[in-house]
Amino acid sequence: MNKIIKILIVADVALAGGLGFVNPIFAIFLTDRIEGGNLETVGYAAAIYWIVESLVVIPLGRYLDKNHGEKDDLLFIALGSVLAAFSVLGYVFARFPWQIYLLQAFTAVGLGMNIPGYTAIFTRHIDKGKEAFSWSVRSAVVSAGAGVAGALGGIIATRFGFETLFIGVAAFILLGSFLPLFIKRDVMPKTERGINFIGAKDATPKEQ
Repeated sequence: MNKIIKILIVADVALAGGLGFVNPIFAIFLTDRIEGGNLETVGYAAAIYWIVESLVVIPLGRYLDKNHGEKDDLLFIALGSVLAAFSVLGYVFARFPWQIYLLQAFTAVGLGMNIPGYTAIFTRHIDKGKEAFSWSVRSAVVSAGAGVAGALGGIIATRFGFETLFIGVAAFILLGSFLPLFIKRDVMPKTERGINFIGAKDATPKEQ
């Protein structure tokens, strides 16, 4: 696999793995640490996340498709991860359900930014003839990372507390958000509207 695909996979491991530390024990955090938190709170928090993400991801994807070039795709990947990191950090200070709901919405917006930018660059730069293999490697590595993170998240929360877990996860995701900078020079700059990006990775950018 080429450099761009490798960096994107590692960046996705940082994001998905970071959230993987939190997801398995999130319900326990809500019921134990949030005032008035119960199973309904857990359900509402999940619903808000998925509904907000579904509302923002398509418009953002359409925007990126219309605004040809990959610099903005890369920016969305990085900013989406940053927003997710600060949302996780916000759990340290959350005390009431409405704060959790707000943070869930911010996380959803962050993922809604990250997903279209990520899939756009990943799809354009897959090595020809290795499409299925590249996506399979990405899925396997991210899934393994999230699985390990889930186990470690429970251990860390039990031994050191939720606050330590959230701070560590936020730092982990934030560090991962800088990984796309390593491929900034390798992505395509903005080009004339209407140019098809199939094979764009073989073209020579006119400007950086």
